[in-house]
Amino acid sequence: MPKTQAAQRNGNLRCDVVAGLTAAAVVLPKAMAYATVAGLPVAIGLYTAFIPMAIYALLGSSRVLSVSSTTTLAILAGTQLGLAVPDGDPAELVTATATLTALVGAMLLLARLLRLGFVANFISSPVLTGFKAGIGLVIVLDQVPKLMGIHIDKQGFFRDLISVVHHVPDTSLITLAVAVATLLVLIGMERLWPHSPAPLVAVGGGIAAAWFLGLDAMGVSTVGFIPQGLPSLTLPDLALIEQLVPGALGIALMSFTETIAAGRAFAHPGDPPSDANRELVASGAANLGGALFGAMPAGGGASQTAVVRSTGGRSQKASLVTAAAAAATMLLLAPLLGLLPQATLAAIVIVYSVGLIQPTEFFAIRKVRLMELRWAIAAALGVLIFGTLKGIVIAIIISLVGLASQTAQPRVSVIGRKRGADVLRPLSPEHPDDETFPGLLILRPEGRLFFVNAQNVAEKINALVEQYQPRVLVIDLSRVPDIEYSALQALMDGEKRARDSGFVVWLAGLNPGVLEVVRHAGFDRQLGRERMLFNAREAVERYQAMQAAGGTTPLAAC
Repeated sequence: MPKTQAAQRNGNLRCDVVAGLTAAAVVLPKAMAYATVAGLPVAIGLYTAFIPMAIYALLGSSRVLSVSSTTTLAILAGTQLGLAVPDGDPAELVTATATLTALVGAMLLLARLLRLGFVANFISSPVLTGFKAGIGLVIVLDQVPKLMGIHIDKQGFFRDLISVVHHVPDTSLITLAVAVATLLVLIGMERLWPHSPAPLVAVGGGIAAAWFLGLDAMGVSTVGFIPQGLPSLTLPDLALIEQLVPGALGIALMSFTETIAAGRAFAHPGDPPSDANRELVASGAANLGGALFGAMPAGGGASQTAVVRSTGGRSQKASLVTAAAAAATMLLLAPLLGLLPQATLAAIVIVYSVGLIQPTEFFAIRKVRLMELRWAIAAALGVLIFGTLKGIVIAIIISLVGLASQTAQPRVSVIGRKRGADVLRPLSPEHPDDETFPGLLILRPEGRLFFVNAQNVAEKINALVEQYQPRVLVIDLSRVPDIEYSALQALMDGEKRARDSGFVVWLAGLNPGVLEVVRHAGFDRQLGRERMLFNAREAVERYQAMQAAGGTTPLAAC
């Protein structure tokens, strides 16, 4: 038995080593490319694939999640850094990056202390689809000038698009040829060999072409000098904190959202469940530790985690192998990486950012509900019109407005009985033969009743009472999990108006939480035991018995 276990451990270790090295071939070129998206030296991308990845591997709850930078985090960080360091001074950028990443880490750890793991769900799926599509379009357009070998002054998505079109005649054909060749390699390998080390092949090909053909002398922009060796200690600048806090908050939210989503997406049935609060600690520590060595904000990456899973990764040892490969690259290959054409990096960014734009998801949302499609489109336009940082705020606001609009209009159904059966159900055109009871109206609201929807529910009930003119109104609360003070007050006021109008209100099917609130408010004493019923079926039976006994309504309890 021990030999079997040892053999299994050795087999798992081999799988993790292979998966880690394969992931490194994908992650490291993409990390360098994402650094350029943020307007940072490519070395910072390698730092992000080293320190944060290693720290998460030691603390995270996911067995295979790979943590470094992502396209979304890169563009958000780049936008914030551009505001903090408008002149692009390299030394100031490094310090500002460390400060921003440290703030992101601190906010994630603070969220853990406050038990805010649920905040990852604050952006709905349709809104996130639109937000990522907008981010994808921004990133692609941002890289197009590098493909063409031109320069434009960034003024916003639509102005940049017009500027790119105007500069088409200035395109450097040799730069464009390098970009096209890189795109063909990346797309061809991804089509023929999914999760292949296509970025590594593209980077190697770009460096080889620059070396043998002298692309730099031909006008092709290259990465340039990359410092050789491990990252040095970088301390945050406290003077930048106030300026960077708003952006750091949005980046922290997106980092945690992507980390949780990727971790859940690639979890196998036998894996331990994802712990949101532990993920906050792991991702917060990863960012805080990375900040001390100049890394940019990091989070879980779906595409790189897919590589780890598809190549047989079993544990976080795979990420430790990837981090070790990043360290080896910094120690041994930095001079060669300086020859890498910017057009090659831009092509890598575009190929792996286009996946953020998912038209099929928009169509899927449209099939379910038109309103949610509008939210997705609004989120995308928010990014394109107002920018990425304001776009994430718009995405959250749209999500909350969407939630409010859904909860503000809960369904209130008129309940009837299936003819010939003891089945109570909402009246609908599909069941025109369902029977109702003269003088008895059963209404069933659905969902939590609170201040947002209390007035709307009251108005719907009043309209139905006006339509049916009942002697007894039964409010079936079996589908109401909770009732807030404002809604309870509206219910009590409605009961009083019912007495004044000459009909009586019964309550049925109160859940334990609702019953407790009703008792605390003394509403149960106001109604009396005979007007608080176990369920709607008992209400029907009591009403029919009352009618058979003489047709009077027991208003004495009122």
